Amino acid sequence: MPKPTPDYFRRLAALVAIDDAAARPTRPVLEAFSGVEMATIPVGTAEDLETAVARARAAQEGWAHRTPAERAEVLDRFSELVHKNAAELMDIAQAETGKARIYAQEEVIDVALTARYYATTGPKTLAEHKVKGMLPGATSVRVRYQPKGVVGVISPWNYPLTLAVSDAVAALLAGNGVVIKPDSQTPYCALALAELLYEAGLPAELYAVVPGPGSVVGQAIVASADYVMFTGSSETGAALAEQAGRRLIGFSAELGGKNPMIVSANANIDRAVEGAARACYSNSGQLCISIERLYVDKAVADEFTAKFGAFVSAMKLDATYDFTADMGSLASAAQIDTAEEHVQDAVSKGAKILAGGRRRADLGPFFFEPTVLTDVTDEMTCYAEETFGPVVSIYPVDSTDEAVKLANATRYGLNASVFAGSSAEANAIADQLRAGTVNINEGYAAAWASTAAPMGGMGISGVGRRHGEEGLLKYTEPQTVAEQRFLGIDRAPGIPQGVYRAVTPYAIRALKYLPGR
Repeated sequence: MPKPTPDYFRRLAALVAIDDAAARPTRPVLEAFSGVEMATIPVGTAEDLETAVARARAAQEGWAHRTPAERAEVLDRFSELVHKNAAELMDIAQAETGKARIYAQEEVIDVALTARYYATTGPKTLAEHKVKGMLPGATSVRVRYQPKGVVGVISPWNYPLTLAVSDAVAALLAGNGVVIKPDSQTPYCALALAELLYEAGLPAELYAVVPGPGSVVGQAIVASADYVMFTGSSETGAALAEQAGRRLIGFSAELGGKNPMIVSANANIDRAVEGAARACYSNSGQLCISIERLYVDKAVADEFTAKFGAFVSAMKLDATYDFTADMGSLASAAQIDTAEEHVQDAVSKGAKILAGGRRRADLGPFFFEPTVLTDVTDEMTCYAEETFGPVVSIYPVDSTDEAVKLANATRYGLNASVFAGSSAEANAIADQLRAGTVNINEGYAAAWASTAAPMGGMGISGVGRRHGEEGLLKYTEPQTVAEQRFLGIDRAPGIPQGVYRAVTPYAIRALKYLPGR
């Protein structure tokens, strides 16, 4: 049975930004562990989304007039409320996704840290500041940041707490309103966070949750919002980017990945094995930044492969709302079907299963064993296509140079991982990788959880960045205010215009000799 109670679902369902929600059609929300309906959710329409955007736009004017420090106070209170309600948030994340509790906890911690980071650093980042003007002393220039207006967030099902709010808190701090369409599988995670944001003092119109199909509500977001943040597949991201481009509105996205890990001949193999297991099977492999390709130097490939296969075979799968499971279920029938199809295709073409490879219907409808493949070749689907499940392939390589070349031989460029014998060796490898983040001695968490650093992808893995200053300033319109004082652009008091124009080029060239120029 799911941990969240019927009363809990009713309380959250009342927060949807849909008028007369009780009279609307609903769709079931399943407990992923069992596949059994645990609640329903009202289904929004394009008109509901447009109404939510209009209300957010009206409320945003007053919110933008608050100082960044005042807005930060709300986010700071929200961060504390997330910590206070951590158990309840983990329950709903597990119920909607089937993830192991350790990865639900990872989400809760991430939400709290991201909110606290922007509450702490955001006001300084958004502060008006002066920059050098054209003519020293005569041109005074200040830069300030205005909010975009209403930011539309389209969030996925795999990390439904983190990705429902980590972008939203930055947009809110920048002075925007937010309208979010959560994935239809996981609407209650977004509503659980909405409840805490409202409790922290955020006007409800500024974080409006409109559940509904992407083909309807998602399309309405792109048609109505002033900026769109999307997390999901590269194919959908490309289509949304095209639509946003036609409206000339800002667009940012974190998209798919086929992420590599490199294990050098000098690496600590035991440490690499444990790191790879976490990197490959976190959230049952349903993570854009999880690892699916392992490039291991042939000098240590046999040792690594044997130890990794044994480690993965010993992992505990279970449907439990406690910390005893190493891996939970996948989130849906579609996910388990894809994982099984990729494994069957690879085996039919000559790949070998080192560990896992089977459905586990005895545990629940969406359970699939953590799987390790060897002898994978380029005609197999899992070689280049993202599985987005607990399936990983090992590729022995002759050298680090070959590993780097193969790691970069993809259209994706989201995340990568390196295990090597020394920091110097690992960093030298990292510098050659075409990926938005590279983790050394870790799979993904070191870069992701470093919220002061930008997070995003190269190639077809993304547009723009979340986290860091980039993740905040993208939700603003920088404005330059330049004041020209006693010297004009084309004349100066008391100097003939012809003379002034003649000497100006020489004066401009001489500016480079001034300190700081």
